[in-house]
Amino acid sequence: MSVEQKLADLGLTLPAAPQPLGNYSAVSEAGNLLFISGQGPLADGKLRWSGRVGAELTLEEGQQAAQLTALNVLAQIKRHLGGFERLHHIVRVEGHVSSAEGFLAQPVVLDAASDLFAAVLGEKAGHARSAFSHSQLPANLAVELVVVAQILPA
Repeated sequence: MSVEQKLADLGLTLPAAPQPLGNYSAVSEAGNLLFISGQGPLADGKLRWSGRVGAELTLEEGQQAAQLTALNVLAQIKRHLGGFERLHHIVRVEGHVSSAEGFLAQPVVLDAASDLFAAVLGEKAGHARSAFSHSQLPANLAVELVVVAQILPA
């Protein structure tokens, strides 16, 4: 079953890959690795989730932001590779959560992204992950994911 079909089964669709917010590439390929620049919870070119989890956003809203951000990571992979056939697996996820002081559930927020990867990529989703807390992220993003993926030769 394709990634898109698995997403449809979850009631989700793959968005168009967002354009970078600055002078950099959304994806850089080096050998058998893809480095996906920081992705945020954007939809149709607009920031969907902004602010700090635990203040302006609830835990559940933070999880929704993480899920949308993971969809944008998948969209970048698909755009760069032309599909998911060459994706070997997600190697590492750096998760950055804009957090209110005292909010300590960043890993729970990021589980929404990891869970989405697992649901649609299966064995290709197994990754190492780090969770970081910030008082504010660029462009007031609620969540930002930086991802490294291993790919198969063309």
